[in-house]
Amino acid sequence: MDISIVIPVYKAENYLIELYSRLTAALAAITHKYEIIMIDDCSDDNSWETIVNLAKSDSRVKGYKFSRNFGQHYGLTAGLDHCDGDWVVVMDCDLQDQPEDIIRLYQKAQEGYDVVVAKRNKRSESALKQMMSWSFYKIFSYFLDYRYDGSIGNFRIMSKKVVKSCREMRENLRLFGALVDWMGFSTTSIEVKQAKRLQGSSTYTFRKKYKLASDAIIAYSDKPLRLSVKLGYFISLLAIIYGMYIYKHSTFENNVIVSIYFIGGLIIANLGIIGIYLGKTFDETKKRPLYIIDKSTV
Repeated sequence: MDISIVIPVYKAENYLIELYSRLTAALAAITHKYEIIMIDDCSDDNSWETIVNLAKSDSRVKGYKFSRNFGQHYGLTAGLDHCDGDWVVVMDCDLQDQPEDIIRLYQKAQEGYDVVVAKRNKRSESALKQMMSWSFYKIFSYFLDYRYDGSIGNFRIMSKKVVKSCREMRENLRLFGALVDWMGFSTTSIEVKQAKRLQGSSTYTFRKKYKLASDAIIAYSDKPLRLSVKLGYFISLLAIIYGMYIYKHSTFENNVIVSIYFIGGLIIANLGIIGIYLGKTFDETKKRPLYIIDKSTV
């Protein structure tokens, strides 16, 4: 198998036929030895039925359906676990990642790169939404201690050895782009134009973005722990300053209050460290599967 296309699918019944047609046309310019792997994240529309029909008409289409909604990054994980290509393309299902750009990604990879990411040079969003996205990624990057480029999504091509390394990383909290970057394989980017959404709105709500960001920060950075320590010491410092300020006019009760604030600051710092690490360790030691497949066309 020369190329595998991995596509997480969620509420995409209106896109899949056109996506398949454009994919087959684009891939024909590269090779006829390819597979299209679609992972249905338990959509509540007819996405799975559409995938099944595509698989019946073309054996190169392979579908897997989750038992429940696990999330996009777990869909990517499942796709990488089941692909066989020497090169693997990861993309979204809503046609904002344009299948025609796969040719350019593949050609760039042939120059000797293990990973080629698609960098969006023009966002098809309102100025307000772009500003909110920019602010979100700035704050996210600060807490993650990692320069996260909001113009780069999941759309990319990877070599087989990169995919093999991805399969070995089974931690519970997953951020696909950060996992690939952490491995350190030779990476470059090409600029692509993100297409406008044909219909509907993104299922990635602010709430889902917030949860993904908070999970990623906990999983990949200890900065919140260090900030927790600083907060504890800052509160203690305020308590000391307060104690010095009112020393001449204080009563025994005031001194007790200052002491409580001082000790309380230290407790907050230490509880922050213990609590977050304990929670993360608890989740990882369960060793539950990252996803469960309910149905497949294979």
